[in-house]
Amino acid sequence: MQPVEIYSSPLCGFCHAAKRLLKQKGVNFSEINVLAQPKRKTEMMSRANGRHTVPQIFIGETHVGGCDELYALERAGKLDPMLQG
Repeated sequence: MQPVEIYSSPLCGFCHAAKRLLKQKGVNFSEINVLAQPKRKTEMMSRANGRHTVPQIFIGETHVGGCDELYALERAGKLDPMLQG
């Protein structure tokens, strides 16, 4: 299983939805709370090609994008193979 990282905020509904999908799939993920660790937001923006909104999701070294992109991968049947690497 590929490592999954999600940059998030506890106030973000899209973050909660993305984490819910990952949990439903039994995926362990590392969560980086950019409100609690504001310096990590700069890191997120650098890794996510300037995107500044949360969530920003990474599977392995691949930047997936946000919640909408994660769900689009799931609907297209591409999320599971991506998680498996």
